[in-house]
Amino acid sequence: MTTTDSVLGVGLDPVVAQRVYRSVLDAFTRPGRVRTLPDTEFPPALLPALALADLETGVTVLEADDTDWSEVLAVATGAPVAAAAHSKYVTVLRPVAAEDLATADRGCALSPESAATVVCAIPSLDGGVPVTLTGPGIAETEAISPQGFDEALWNARAVATADFPAGIDLLLVADDGTMLGVPRTTRVRTGQEN
Repeated sequence: MTTTDSVLGVGLDPVVAQRVYRSVLDAFTRPGRVRTLPDTEFPPALLPALALADLETGVTVLEADDTDWSEVLAVATGAPVAAAAHSKYVTVLRPVAAEDLATADRGCALSPESAATVVCAIPSLDGGVPVTLTGPGIAETEAISPQGFDEALWNARAVATADFPAGIDLLLVADDGTMLGVPRTTRVRTGQEN
């Protein structure tokens, strides 16, 4: 039996789902601040979509191997599997590519709420390219250095959020279940920028 077989159709316990929901909300209201997701049988990066997706939200899971977390997510939540360009929740379980951010739904000025939340599985929230965050929910600045999220990805994120209020919201989830949020309202400055 594969890992996906053992949890197919189970979904999240309602108490766990509430804890995930609260962690996601906190991550977006305090960008760059680390939150910890509950420990479950699911990959940590899949938890936001498991807690938040429903019959009205398209979901996409981009994965490297032959597991099918998309099926698990669809069965557990009732959410339809859709192309990344039409999904409310895009979960990237393989190494993130700039194209993953570029193709996610950005919504539009008249319907910014239709934009995607892109959840990226990364090795760690530390040890990567250092960036500085500013904007709503941040007192002055917040410094982060997520491993597995390089300058090309930050540039792709800048393009995807350039037409505010349209743009993507980003959750970075480390293998240990720690998570931080970078909503579209957050400005990101890399070390290369003045």
